[in-house]
Amino acid sequence: MCERRRANSSRRRGGALMEGPLAMLPLLAILFAVLDLSIALFVKNTAQFAVCQGVRYAITSQTMAGMGQDDSIKSVVQGYTLGFLNYLSPDHIGKNRIAITYYNPVSLAPVSGVGSNAGGNIVVVSASGLSWAWMVPLLHGVAPLQFAVSSAAIMEATPIAGAPAR
Repeated sequence: MCERRRANSSRRRGGALMEGPLAMLPLLAILFAVLDLSIALFVKNTAQFAVCQGVRYAITSQTMAGMGQDDSIKSVVQGYTLGFLNYLSPDHIGKNRIAITYYNPVSLAPVSGVGSNAGGNIVVVSASGLSWAWMVPLLHGVAPLQFAVSSAAIMEATPIAGAPAR
């Protein structure tokens, strides 16, 4: 009887050594995939928050020293993206991906030129052409996540005479 137990235990040695790594490989792959998806969602939400802050800045008709209103809005958006905007842009120049468009509130036609940023007009700040390359090695063959974010609001009338220079 004693010999039989020894024979069984000698055959089962090393089983845990083989099962551990085999079980850990899929668990780590799932862990890194969840982490990668979480970071991608965080980056997209950060970009969305940044354009919302850009719109909030735009509707108050503020400008930074030495800049027009459009450049000031782009600086605010880029500041709120935590540097992700440069990383997400194919050319790594985030300001090239930010678009600011003004619309007539009645006809919803785009307006441009002097006075297009006057009170009552709709301002839309957007960042498009952004892409997130997956970090998980299993997903490197997959196309990167492409996304665009935008936000809109109605411009407030300025307390000073006229709209600021664009």
